[in-house]
Amino acid sequence: MPLALRDLQRAFAAHLCGEDQQALVAEILPAAERLRIHRHHMLDSLAAALAATFPTVQAVVGAEFFRGLARAFIGRSLPTQPVLAEYGAGFPAFIAGHDAARDLPYLGDVARLDWALNLAFHAPPGGRLAAADLAALPADRLPSLRLSLAPGAVLVCSPYPLDRIWAASQPEAAADPVDLAAGGVRLLVLRRPDDAAFVSLSAAEAAFVAGLSEGLTLEEAAGRAEPDFDLSAGFARLLGLGVFAASQHGCLVGTIIARGS
Repeated sequence: MPLALRDLQRAFAAHLCGEDQQALVAEILPAAERLRIHRHHMLDSLAAALAATFPTVQAVVGAEFFRGLARAFIGRSLPTQPVLAEYGAGFPAFIAGHDAARDLPYLGDVARLDWALNLAFHAPPGGRLAAADLAALPADRLPSLRLSLAPGAVLVCSPYPLDRIWAASQPEAAADPVDLAAGGVRLLVLRRPDDAAFVSLSAAEAAFVAGLSEGLTLEEAAGRAEPDFDLSAGFARLLGLGVFAASQHGCLVGTIIARGS
């Protein structure tokens, strides 16, 4: 005679709490059913992890639509590492190519911004290069300097106004529509002491940062920017934002000074 629902729930709860109910649970929940429960729990857990990593995407499409995207992605790409914060690198590209998101062409870029913010948030703190760190460097040697971006710094470019989409998706934001034709953005995502944030860059600044990330010198990266790019002012702004890693500068500055002596 099958157990009443209340008795089944009590037996299952006791088993989860450590009591020896294995024989009873095995009898009332066949192996296939237990696997189904485990699979359901796994899918829900991974979907919740993706929702935490891509909050803007979920805010844009709603929880139900997001759950469908997440489950479809999970079916193709299971985690390969134990840290769930590192899961979802392929989600932006998956969204961009998914039929269900065909009418939301900006959604893949929104996911790229979410992923960049996630990477920045979990990046190691590290030091930041400041103007005072370069005080000993002769001015004529500055253009030859090669600098690395700070850990977690990522440039996200899009033809859509991702900054406005992100702002409109915040819990406290007013429910005003976003004009998708407002123009594209170049956002530099950075790690902050307690969170991650982004700043808007001009086209020239973005080209300059992209060049530095490829290993170009300041002068070479400035050449990638627009002809009227002001290297002194642009570099000063980026220094103030804490864009560059500090761990490298002592060795580089010392090397440049030695070569020039």
